[in-house]
Amino acid sequence: MADQVQNRLDEVERALLNRWPETRIAPTLERIALLADMLGSPQLSYPTIHIAGTNGKTTTTRLIDTLCFELGLRTGRFTSPHLESFLERISINGSPISPEGMIAAFDDISPYLDLVDSRMENKLSFFEAMTALSFVAFAEFPVDVGIFECGMGGEWDSTNVIRADVSVMTPIGFDHMQYLGDTLTKISATKSGIIKEGAFAVLARQEQESATVLMKKCAEMSATPIREGIEYSVLQRSLAVGGQLLSIRGVYGQYDDIFLPLHGEHQASNAATALAAVEVFVGEKELDGDLVRSAFAKATSPGRCEIVHRNPTVIIDAAHNPHGAVSLRKTISEEFDFTAIIGVVAPMADKDVDGIFEECEPIMSRVTVTRNSSHRAAPLDELRGQAIEVFGPDRVSSHDVLTDAISEAMEQARLLNAVDDGNCAVLITGSVVTAGEARSFISSLKGNSR
Repeated sequence: MADQVQNRLDEVERALLNRWPETRIAPTLERIALLADMLGSPQLSYPTIHIAGTNGKTTTTRLIDTLCFELGLRTGRFTSPHLESFLERISINGSPISPEGMIAAFDDISPYLDLVDSRMENKLSFFEAMTALSFVAFAEFPVDVGIFECGMGGEWDSTNVIRADVSVMTPIGFDHMQYLGDTLTKISATKSGIIKEGAFAVLARQEQESATVLMKKCAEMSATPIREGIEYSVLQRSLAVGGQLLSIRGVYGQYDDIFLPLHGEHQASNAATALAAVEVFVGEKELDGDLVRSAFAKATSPGRCEIVHRNPTVIIDAAHNPHGAVSLRKTISEEFDFTAIIGVVAPMADKDVDGIFEECEPIMSRVTVTRNSSHRAAPLDELRGQAIEVFGPDRVSSHDVLTDAISEAMEQARLLNAVDDGNCAVLITGSVVTAGEARSFISSLKGNSR
Protein backbone atom coordinates (compact mmCIF):
# COMPACT_ATOMS: atom_id res chain seq x y z
CA MET A 1 0.00 0.00 0.00
CA ALA A 2 2.83 2.39 0.89
CA ASP A 3 4.43 1.74 -2.48
CA GLN A 4 1.13 2.45 -4.25
CA VAL A 5 0.78 5.77 -2.43
CA GLN A 6 4.37 6.75 -3.24
CA ASN A 7 3.97 5.79 -6.88
CA ARG A 8 0.80 7.86 -7.16
CA LEU A 9 2.47 10.79 -5.37
CA ASP A 10 5.34 10.60 -7.87
CA GLU A 11 2.80 10.71 -10.70
CA VAL A 12 1.19 13.81 -9.16
CA GLU A 13 4.56 15.54 -8.81
CA ARG A 14 5.49 14.74 -12.42
CA ALA A 15 2.15 16.08 -13.64
CA LEU A 16 2.72 19.33 -11.74
CA LEU A 17 6.34 19.68 -12.89
CA ASN A 18 5.28 19.22 -16.51
CA ARG A 19 3.50 22.55 -16.24
CA TRP A 20 5.18 25.92 -16.71
CA PRO A 21 7.97 26.27 -14.10
CA GLU A 22 7.34 28.88 -11.43
CA THR A 23 10.26 30.92 -12.78
CA ARG A 24 8.40 31.47 -16.04
CA ILE A 25 5.88 34.21 -15.43
CA ALA A 26 2.97 35.55 -17.48
CA PRO A 27 1.73 38.15 -14.97
CA THR A 28 -2.05 37.94 -14.56
CA LEU A 29 -4.63 36.70 -12.07
CA GLU A 30 -6.94 35.65 -14.88
CA ARG A 31 -6.01 31.96 -14.87
CA ILE A 32 -6.00 31.40 -11.11
CA ALA A 33 -9.19 33.45 -10.69
CA LEU A 34 -11.01 31.29 -13.25
CA LEU A 35 -9.72 28.11 -11.61
CA ALA A 36 -10.71 29.26 -8.12
CA ASP A 37 -14.16 30.20 -9.40
CA MET A 38 -14.61 26.74 -10.97
CA LEU A 39 -13.59 25.15 -7.66
CA GLY A 40 -16.19 27.18 -5.77
CA SER A 41 -13.74 29.77 -4.36
CA PRO A 42 -12.46 27.60 -1.48
CA GLN A 43 -9.93 30.30 -0.54
CA LEU A 44 -12.81 32.51 0.61
CA SER A 45 -14.17 29.94 3.06
CA TYR A 46 -11.68 30.74 5.84
CA PRO A 47 -9.93 33.89 7.18
CA THR A 48 -6.48 34.56 5.74
CA ILE A 49 -3.18 36.30 6.44
CA HIS A 50 -1.08 37.26 3.41
CA ILE A 51 2.71 37.80 3.46
CA ALA A 52 4.81 39.54 0.81
CA GLY A 53 8.24 41.21 0.73
CA THR A 54 11.71 40.35 -0.56
CA ASN A 55 13.42 38.56 2.32
CA GLY A 56 12.10 37.00 5.50
CA LYS A 57 8.74 35.98 4.01
CA THR A 58 9.02 32.27 4.67
CA THR A 59 10.31 32.65 8.22
CA THR A 60 7.66 35.24 9.08
CA THR A 61 4.99 32.97 7.60
CA ARG A 62 6.24 30.05 9.68
CA LEU A 63 6.30 32.19 12.84
CA ILE A 64 2.73 33.37 12.25
CA ASP A 65 1.71 29.75 11.78
CA THR A 66 3.44 28.68 15.00
CA LEU A 67 1.77 31.46 16.99
CA CYS A 68 -1.70 30.77 15.60
CA PHE A 69 -1.37 27.04 16.27
CA GLU A 70 -0.20 27.65 19.84
CA LEU A 71 -3.29 29.83 20.32
CA GLY A 72 -5.45 26.84 19.46
CA LEU A 73 -6.26 27.62 15.82
CA ARG A 74 -6.21 25.00 13.08
CA THR A 75 -3.72 26.39 10.58
CA GLY A 76 -2.96 26.04 6.90
CA ARG A 77 0.36 27.43 5.65
CA PHE A 78 1.40 27.91 2.04
CA THR A 79 5.06 28.74 1.34
CA SER A 80 7.49 28.54 -1.56
CA PRO A 81 9.84 27.38 -2.83
CA HIS A 82 10.40 24.10 -1.00
CA LEU A 83 13.73 22.81 0.26
CA GLU A 84 13.46 19.03 -0.11
CA SER A 85 9.88 17.95 -0.87
CA PHE A 86 7.04 19.71 -2.67
CA LEU A 87 4.77 18.56 0.17
CA GLU A 88 6.46 21.20 2.37
CA ARG A 89 4.66 23.96 0.48
CA ILE A 90 1.28 23.02 1.93
CA SER A 91 1.33 22.55 5.70
CA ILE A 92 -1.57 21.82 8.02
CA ASN A 93 -1.20 22.42 11.75
CA GLY A 94 2.52 23.00 11.22
CA SER A 95 3.29 19.76 9.37
CA PRO A 96 3.59 19.12 5.62
CA ILE A 97 0.45 17.78 4.00
CA SER A 98 0.37 13.97 3.93
CA PRO A 99 0.96 12.16 0.64
CA GLU A 100 -2.65 10.95 0.80
CA GLY A 101 -3.87 14.50 1.37
CA MET A 102 -1.90 15.83 -1.59
CA ILE A 103 -3.16 13.03 -3.85
CA ALA A 104 -6.78 13.66 -2.82
CA ALA A 105 -6.46 17.41 -3.41
CA PHE A 106 -4.85 16.86 -6.80
CA ASP A 107 -7.55 14.38 -7.84
CA ASP A 108 -10.16 16.98 -6.87
CA ILE A 109 -8.72 19.76 -9.01
CA SER A 110 -7.10 17.86 -11.90
CA PRO A 111 -10.11 18.01 -14.29
CA TYR A 112 -10.40 21.74 -13.66
CA LEU A 113 -6.72 22.32 -14.44
CA ASP A 114 -7.27 20.84 -17.89
CA LEU A 115 -10.44 22.87 -18.37
CA VAL A 116 -8.72 26.16 -17.53
CA ASP A 117 -5.79 25.19 -19.78
CA SER A 118 -8.22 24.74 -22.69
CA ARG A 119 -9.66 28.22 -22.22
CA MET A 120 -6.49 30.25 -21.71
CA GLU A 121 -3.71 31.38 -24.03
CA ASN A 122 -1.13 30.14 -21.49
CA LYS A 123 -1.63 27.02 -19.41
CA LEU A 124 -1.64 27.08 -15.63
CA SER A 125 1.86 27.02 -14.16
CA PHE A 126 3.28 24.74 -11.47
CA PHE A 127 2.93 27.56 -8.94
CA GLU A 128 -0.67 28.34 -9.89
CA ALA A 129 -1.59 24.66 -9.56
CA MET A 130 0.14 24.42 -6.16
CA THR A 131 -1.68 27.54 -4.99
CA ALA A 132 -5.03 26.02 -5.99
CA LEU A 133 -4.10 22.79 -4.23
CA SER A 134 -3.53 24.73 -1.01
CA PHE A 135 -6.91 26.47 -1.36
CA VAL A 136 -8.66 23.11 -1.60
CA ALA A 137 -6.60 21.32 1.06
CA PHE A 138 -7.24 24.04 3.63
CA ALA A 139 -10.97 24.09 2.90
CA GLU A 140 -11.21 20.31 3.16
CA PHE A 141 -9.38 20.12 6.49
CA PRO A 142 -10.89 22.71 7.39
CA VAL A 143 -8.56 25.39 8.80
CA ASP A 144 -9.36 28.33 11.05
CA VAL A 145 -6.78 30.46 9.27
CA GLY A 146 -4.97 30.22 5.94
CA ILE A 147 -1.49 31.77 5.98
CA PHE A 148 -0.20 32.48 2.48
CA GLU A 149 3.26 33.56 1.39
CA CYS A 150 3.46 35.31 -1.98
CA GLY A 151 5.60 33.56 -4.55
CA MET A 152 6.73 36.70 -6.35
CA GLY A 153 5.59 40.30 -6.21
CA GLY A 154 2.06 40.67 -4.91
CA GLU A 155 -0.42 42.37 -7.20
CA TRP A 156 -0.50 39.55 -9.77
CA ASP A 157 0.85 36.74 -7.60
CA SER A 158 -1.43 33.70 -7.71
CA THR A 159 -2.05 33.92 -3.97
CA ASN A 160 -3.65 37.34 -4.42
CA VAL A 161 -7.14 35.97 -5.09
CA ILE A 162 -7.51 35.58 -1.33
CA ARG A 163 -9.14 38.39 0.66
CA ALA A 164 -6.71 38.77 3.51
CA ASP A 165 -7.83 40.16 6.84
CA VAL A 166 -4.19 41.03 7.53
CA SER A 167 -1.50 41.77 4.93
CA VAL A 168 2.15 41.58 6.01
CA MET A 169 5.07 43.20 4.23
CA THR A 170 8.58 42.01 5.15
CA PRO A 171 11.58 44.18 4.13
CA ILE A 172 11.63 45.00 0.42
CA GLY A 173 14.86 44.87 -1.58
CA PHE A 174 16.07 44.21 -5.11
CA ASP A 175 15.15 40.83 -6.59
CA HIS A 176 13.22 39.50 -9.62
CA MET A 177 13.80 42.88 -11.23
CA GLN A 178 12.99 41.57 -14.72
CA TYR A 179 9.39 41.20 -13.52
CA LEU A 180 9.03 43.69 -10.67
CA GLY A 181 11.00 46.69 -11.90
CA ASP A 182 14.47 48.15 -11.36
CA THR A 183 13.69 50.59 -8.52
CA LEU A 184 12.42 50.08 -4.99
CA THR A 185 9.46 52.29 -5.87
CA LYS A 186 8.39 50.00 -8.74
CA ILE A 187 9.03 46.82 -6.77
CA SER A 188 7.12 48.14 -3.77
CA ALA A 189 4.19 49.20 -5.93
CA THR A 190 3.78 45.65 -7.21
CA LYS A 191 4.14 44.11 -3.76
CA SER A 192 1.68 46.59 -2.22
CA GLY A 193 -1.03 44.99 -4.35
CA ILE A 194 -1.74 42.51 -1.54
CA ILE A 195 -3.09 45.27 0.74
CA LYS A 196 -6.87 44.95 0.83
CA GLU A 197 -9.68 47.44 1.38
CA GLY A 198 -10.24 48.16 5.07
CA ALA A 199 -7.76 45.50 6.23
CA PHE A 200 -4.68 45.71 8.43
CA ALA A 201 -1.26 46.14 6.82
CA VAL A 202 1.63 45.07 9.07
CA LEU A 203 4.77 46.69 7.69
CA ALA A 204 8.27 45.64 8.70
CA ARG A 205 10.96 48.31 8.67
CA GLN A 206 11.47 49.56 5.09
CA GLU A 207 13.70 51.81 3.04
CA GLN A 208 12.18 55.27 2.62
CA GLU A 209 11.11 54.71 -1.01
CA SER A 210 9.26 51.54 -0.07
CA ALA A 211 7.67 53.03 3.03
CA THR A 212 6.29 55.92 0.99
CA VAL A 213 4.67 53.58 -1.55
CA LEU A 214 3.21 51.31 1.12
CA MET A 215 1.73 54.16 3.16
CA LYS A 216 0.18 55.63 0.02
CA LYS A 217 -1.39 52.27 -0.76
CA CYS A 218 -2.77 52.01 2.77
CA ALA A 219 -4.39 55.42 2.34
CA GLU A 220 -5.89 54.43 -1.02
CA MET A 221 -7.34 51.22 0.43
CA SER A 222 -8.38 52.69 3.80
CA ALA A 223 -6.15 50.04 5.35
CA THR A 224 -4.75 50.44 8.85
CA PRO A 225 -0.92 50.50 8.84
CA ILE A 226 0.89 48.74 11.67
CA ARG A 227 4.52 49.84 11.36
CA GLU A 228 7.67 48.39 12.88
CA GLY A 229 9.35 51.07 14.97
CA ILE A 230 6.07 52.91 15.54
CA GLU A 231 3.17 50.59 16.41
CA TYR A 232 5.45 47.67 17.34
CA SER A 233 9.17 47.04 17.80
CA VAL A 234 11.93 44.85 19.18
CA LEU A 235 12.74 46.51 22.51
CA GLN A 236 15.70 44.40 23.51
CA ARG A 237 17.75 41.63 22.01
CA SER A 238 20.59 39.61 23.48
CA LEU A 239 22.43 36.53 22.27
CA ALA A 240 21.63 33.20 23.91
CA VAL A 241 22.86 29.67 23.46
CA GLY A 242 21.13 28.36 20.33
CA GLY A 243 19.45 31.64 19.43
CA GLN A 244 18.49 34.91 21.10
CA LEU A 245 16.46 36.37 23.96
CA LEU A 246 13.95 39.07 23.02
CA SER A 247 11.68 41.68 24.47
CA ILE A 248 9.01 42.77 21.99
CA ARG A 249 6.56 45.64 22.21
CA GLY A 250 3.54 44.45 20.32
CA VAL A 251 0.62 46.54 19.16
CA TYR A 252 -1.39 45.78 22.30
CA GLY A 253 1.09 44.46 24.85
CA GLN A 254 4.70 43.91 25.82
CA TYR A 255 6.26 40.45 25.75
CA ASP A 256 9.48 39.80 27.67
CA ASP A 257 11.89 36.88 28.07
CA ILE A 258 11.12 35.38 24.65
CA PHE A 259 13.63 32.75 23.58
CA LEU A 260 13.86 32.50 19.79
CA PRO A 261 15.98 29.57 18.55
CA LEU A 262 16.90 31.43 15.35
CA HIS A 263 20.02 33.47 14.67
CA GLY A 264 20.23 37.06 13.49
CA GLU A 265 18.81 40.51 14.15
CA HIS A 266 16.59 40.07 11.09
CA GLN A 267 14.96 37.05 12.72
CA ALA A 268 14.11 39.15 15.78
CA SER A 269 12.41 41.61 13.45
CA ASN A 270 10.56 38.76 11.71
CA ALA A 271 9.33 37.55 15.11
CA ALA A 272 8.06 41.00 16.06
CA THR A 273 6.27 41.35 12.71
CA ALA A 274 4.66 37.93 13.09
CA LEU A 275 3.54 38.79 16.62
CA ALA A 276 1.98 42.08 15.52
CA ALA A 277 0.17 40.33 12.66
CA VAL A 278 -1.35 37.72 14.97
CA GLU A 279 -2.35 40.36 17.54
CA VAL A 280 -4.46 42.23 15.01
CA PHE A 281 -5.75 39.04 13.41
CA VAL A 282 -7.14 37.39 16.55
CA GLY A 283 -9.15 40.38 17.71
CA GLU A 284 -6.88 43.38 18.14
CA LYS A 285 -5.77 42.39 21.62
CA GLU A 286 -2.78 41.44 23.74
CA LEU A 287 -1.88 37.76 23.54
CA ASP A 288 -1.15 35.50 26.49
CA GLY A 289 2.56 35.96 27.21
CA ASP A 290 3.18 32.35 28.17
CA LEU A 291 1.62 31.15 24.91
CA VAL A 292 3.81 33.57 22.93
CA ARG A 293 6.95 32.35 24.72
CA SER A 294 5.96 28.73 24.16
CA ALA A 295 5.28 29.30 20.47
CA PHE A 296 8.51 31.13 19.71
CA ALA A 297 10.58 28.61 21.65
CA LYS A 298 9.37 25.98 19.15
CA ALA A 299 10.13 28.12 16.09
CA THR A 300 12.05 26.60 13.20
CA SER A 301 13.17 28.02 9.88
CA PRO A 302 14.92 25.31 7.84
CA GLY A 303 17.61 26.55 5.51
CA ARG A 304 17.88 29.95 7.20
CA CYS A 305 21.26 30.16 8.95
CA GLU A 306 20.60 26.59 10.02
CA ILE A 307 23.29 24.52 11.72
CA VAL A 308 22.97 21.08 10.15
CA HIS A 309 26.19 19.39 11.25
CA ARG A 310 28.81 19.48 14.01
CA ASN A 311 32.50 18.56 13.71
CA PRO A 312 32.87 20.50 11.61
CA THR A 313 30.08 23.02 12.02
CA VAL A 314 28.11 23.25 8.77
CA ILE A 315 25.62 26.08 8.28
CA ILE A 316 23.25 26.38 5.33
CA ASP A 317 21.48 29.57 4.35
CA ALA A 318 19.15 30.19 1.44
CA ALA A 319 20.37 33.75 0.78
CA HIS A 320 19.94 34.28 -2.96
CA ASN A 321 20.29 38.04 -3.32
CA PRO A 322 22.50 40.76 -1.80
CA HIS A 323 19.75 41.81 0.64
CA GLY A 324 19.68 38.29 2.09
CA ALA A 325 23.47 38.04 2.02
CA VAL A 326 23.73 41.22 4.14
CA SER A 327 21.66 39.57 6.88
CA LEU A 328 23.78 36.43 6.61
CA ARG A 329 27.03 38.39 6.87
CA LYS A 330 25.84 40.33 9.92
CA THR A 331 24.57 37.21 11.65
CA ILE A 332 27.75 35.18 11.10
CA SER A 333 30.10 38.01 12.07
CA GLU A 334 28.12 39.14 15.14
CA GLU A 335 26.82 35.87 16.58
CA PHE A 336 29.45 33.23 15.83
CA ASP A 337 33.13 33.00 16.71
CA PHE A 338 34.68 30.88 13.98
CA THR A 339 38.43 30.96 13.41
CA ALA A 340 37.81 30.47 9.68
CA ILE A 341 34.92 29.84 7.31
CA ILE A 342 35.05 27.84 4.09
CA GLY A 343 32.25 28.98 1.82
CA VAL A 344 30.41 26.82 -0.70
CA VAL A 345 28.40 29.09 -2.98
CA ALA A 346 26.07 27.94 -5.76
CA PRO A 347 23.81 30.76 -7.00
CA MET A 348 21.44 31.01 -9.94
CA ALA A 349 22.56 32.75 -13.13
CA ASP A 350 19.74 35.32 -13.05
CA LYS A 351 20.73 36.70 -9.63
CA ASP A 352 23.10 39.50 -8.61
CA VAL A 353 26.02 37.12 -8.12
CA ASP A 354 28.59 39.91 -7.72
CA GLY A 355 26.48 41.45 -4.96
CA ILE A 356 26.22 38.11 -3.14
CA PHE A 357 29.99 37.56 -3.37
CA GLU A 358 30.75 41.07 -2.12
CA GLU A 359 28.64 40.54 0.99
CA CYS A 360 30.14 37.09 1.64
CA GLU A 361 33.78 38.10 1.13
CA PRO A 362 34.39 39.56 4.64
CA ILE A 363 33.25 36.38 6.40
CA MET A 364 34.67 33.65 4.14
CA SER A 365 38.35 32.73 4.42
CA ARG A 366 38.08 30.86 1.13
CA VAL A 367 35.25 29.96 -1.21
CA THR A 368 34.39 27.04 -3.46
CA VAL A 369 32.00 27.93 -6.27
CA THR A 370 29.83 25.16 -7.63
CA ARG A 371 26.49 24.34 -9.24
CA ASN A 372 23.25 22.93 -7.90
CA SER A 373 21.07 20.69 -10.09
CA SER A 374 18.86 23.48 -11.46
CA HIS A 375 19.04 24.37 -15.14
CA ARG A 376 19.17 27.98 -13.90
CA ALA A 377 22.44 27.44 -12.05
CA ALA A 378 25.18 29.93 -12.92
CA PRO A 379 27.82 28.61 -15.39
CA LEU A 380 30.86 27.47 -13.45
CA ASP A 381 33.47 29.31 -15.52
CA GLU A 382 31.63 32.62 -15.15
CA LEU A 383 31.07 31.97 -11.47
CA ARG A 384 34.76 31.29 -10.88
CA GLY A 385 35.74 34.47 -12.71
CA GLN A 386 33.30 36.56 -10.69
CA ALA A 387 34.52 35.03 -7.44
CA ILE A 388 38.16 35.71 -8.30
CA GLU A 389 37.31 39.36 -8.96
CA VAL A 390 35.99 39.66 -5.39
CA PHE A 391 38.05 37.15 -3.36
CA GLY A 392 41.29 37.02 -5.37
CA PRO A 393 42.63 33.87 -7.09
CA ASP A 394 44.28 32.37 -3.98
CA ARG A 395 40.98 32.10 -2.09
CA VAL A 396 38.84 30.57 -4.87
CA SER A 397 38.36 26.99 -6.01
CA SER A 398 35.59 25.33 -8.01
CA HIS A 399 33.74 22.02 -8.29
CA ASP A 400 31.29 20.83 -10.92
CA VAL A 401 29.10 19.05 -8.38
CA LEU A 402 27.63 20.59 -5.22
CA THR A 403 27.96 17.47 -3.09
CA ASP A 404 31.63 17.08 -4.02
CA ALA A 405 32.24 20.72 -3.08
CA ILE A 406 30.56 20.19 0.29
CA SER A 407 32.51 17.00 1.02
CA GLU A 408 35.82 18.66 0.20
CA ALA A 409 34.98 21.76 2.28
CA MET A 410 34.04 19.61 5.28
CA GLU A 411 37.25 17.62 4.98
CA GLN A 412 39.32 20.82 4.77
CA ALA A 413 37.56 22.21 7.84
CA ARG A 414 38.17 19.01 9.83
CA LEU A 415 41.85 19.07 8.86
CA LEU A 416 42.26 22.72 9.85
CA ASN A 417 40.53 22.08 13.16
CA ALA A 418 42.74 19.06 13.88
CA VAL A 419 45.99 20.82 12.98
CA ASP A 420 45.30 24.20 14.57
CA ASP A 421 42.83 23.14 17.27
CA GLY A 422 40.58 25.76 15.71
CA ASN A 423 36.91 26.27 14.97
CA CYS A 424 36.65 26.33 11.19
CA ALA A 425 33.13 26.08 9.79
CA VAL A 426 31.56 25.43 6.41
CA LEU A 427 28.93 27.89 5.13
CA ILE A 428 26.76 26.78 2.19
CA THR A 429 24.65 29.42 0.46
CA GLY A 430 23.58 30.98 -2.86
CA SER A 431 19.98 29.83 -3.44
CA VAL A 432 17.04 27.96 -1.95
CA VAL A 433 17.76 25.03 -4.28
CA THR A 434 21.35 24.93 -3.03
CA ALA A 435 20.17 24.99 0.59
CA GLY A 436 17.69 22.18 -0.03
CA GLU A 437 20.14 19.93 -1.85
CA ALA A 438 22.82 20.59 0.77
CA ARG A 439 20.35 19.79 3.55
CA SER A 440 19.46 16.46 1.93
CA PHE A 441 23.11 15.57 1.39
CA ILE A 442 24.14 16.38 4.98
CA SER A 443 21.19 14.34 6.22
CA SER A 444 22.35 11.38 4.13
CA LEU A 445 25.84 11.67 5.62
CA LYS A 446 24.36 11.48 9.11
CA GLY A 447 22.32 8.45 8.11
CA ASN A 448 25.38 6.67 6.73
CA SER A 449 27.34 7.36 9.89
CA ARG A 450 24.88 5.52 12.13
